[in-house]
Amino acid sequence: MSQITEQIESWIAVRANNAIEPGSPLPAFATPLVGFAAGEDELFNFIKADIGAEFYWTPEEAFSLAFPGDAVRAEELSIIAWVLPQTEHTRLAHRKAESMPSVEWSKARHYGEKVNEKLRLHVVDLLLAGGYQAFAPTLLPHWARALSDKYGYASSWSERHTAHVCGLGTFGVSDGLITPAGKAIRVGSVIVRKRFVPTPRTYTAHNEWCLFHSTGKCLICAKRCPAGAISKTGHDKVKCKEYIRNVTAVHVEQEQLGFKVNSCGLCQTKVPCEAKNPVAKKKRH
Repeated sequence: MSQITEQIESWIAVRANNAIEPGSPLPAFATPLVGFAAGEDELFNFIKADIGAEFYWTPEEAFSLAFPGDAVRAEELSIIAWVLPQTEHTRLAHRKAESMPSVEWSKARHYGEKVNEKLRLHVVDLLLAGGYQAFAPTLLPHWARALSDKYGYASSWSERHTAHVCGLGTFGVSDGLITPAGKAIRVGSVIVRKRFVPTPRTYTAHNEWCLFHSTGKCLICAKRCPAGAISKTGHDKVKCKEYIRNVTAVHVEQEQLGFKVNSCGLCQTKVPCEAKNPVAKKKRH
């Protein structure tokens, strides 16, 4: 286990850093998973070309924005990604939800992402203190949402795709990342001018941990989606976004937290991939 993995785990283990809401004794997330990738990994170039070559960043392009004027080669960079699993407490509560998110999920969505942002800054600070140039791509002022001709809603840097490159999981029919800890997660990443040993990818296809894609069966996530945004053909981002912005976010403001939160995540619980990779072979004892 690398030192940076230990430091991420130690930081998350401190309740003051990782609470489902300020002052709560309940954690926002369970023990994280951490993965690494080399800056020159060809998957980054593939993702850029596939999602949107005109706006999506490779690691070295993002570095040039974070440290303008400093020339860098992709071979000098490493990417660190982590998966923050939702706690069992949050998942159990959310399983009971049907058309609206549970308040536990809404708290984890809002305050939990603040935890994730602080973790990004913490990891960057650790690396900077060690003498290495580092930054979190999604926290750069240049990061922006964009429209992909092929996939619709997109952005300059995708945390889920980065985690995929770092060996942490594959995509489901709902577009969620299915990891060894399941799909009920948040994801973060940092780029550093330092070499780490890449995490081996134990998959070849980008969607092979999804039961529908691997067996042709399941689609339970589609049944869980109140917006009808998931089907055999994939994830309808427009239907999903409209339901969240116009229905669940309003519900969170009026009935739960007093302010809007883009909370939903019903497709992430009460499904076979909620807290595990559902196609992983069980070890025989």
